[in-house]
Amino acid sequence: MAGTTDSSSAGMTGRALVDELAERIRTRIMSGDLPIGGQLRQAELADSFGVSRTPIREALRQLQTTGLIEVVPNRGAVVRVPPPWEVREAYEVRAELEALATARAVDRITRRQIEDLRHANCAMHDAAAAEAEGRAEADGGSRDGGPGGAGDHRHSNDVFHDTIASVSGNARLARAINDINEAFPRSVTAQLVISDARHREENFQQHERILDAIADGDARRAADEMRRHVISAGEQLARWYEQRSSTVFRG
Repeated sequence: MAGTTDSSSAGMTGRALVDELAERIRTRIMSGDLPIGGQLRQAELADSFGVSRTPIREALRQLQTTGLIEVVPNRGAVVRVPPPWEVREAYEVRAELEALATARAVDRITRRQIEDLRHANCAMHDAAAAEAEGRAEADGGSRDGGPGGAGDHRHSNDVFHDTIASVSGNARLARAINDINEAFPRSVTAQLVISDARHREENFQQHERILDAIADGDARRAADEMRRHVISAGEQLARWYEQRSSTVFRG
């Protein structure tokens, strides 16, 4: 088969192959390699993964049921642009879940973990700022995944939120948070922080206030700070999608 193929799926068949392909396509969507609104051409995906179109077609159907992609007349499968109200609803739920996780983490977290979270927050801020500066200096070239790129920002942000969820000591709670977080491409939230200096500073300060409350042992304040932070992030994301969606706004 022509083109560069992905050998990791070699030897897999049936449902296992479809599940593997669906996860790999999902990963590309979440990273931004397959952009919001972009077409998902079966032939190109089949060529990329070194498989036939049949398992690709089944993988796309699987992703369609999760709401990550949709089938548009005359265009076929595309990466779905969620309506703004859906983003706000999801982040409203996420805010409550992460507030609960943060409150639970206060009595369980170690000083070392708090310092690691402060380091992750600084790394996240610096990576986003470096990427923004690089974009200001050059109009072309690669803008993601390198030193100080959006990939570094996403990783540090994941460390921050995932650590708190894990330290909460409630695996079901952590999974519920992750499920909502994985419903929207991570690359979009990273680009928002990179492209908007004010939002970047607010994001950094919000994280610092969460950590200050945790370090002080104040569970209620920590939960409130996390709730405000997630709602704020959701509003920024909803506004971004609002500019790219023709969906009638609800509420």
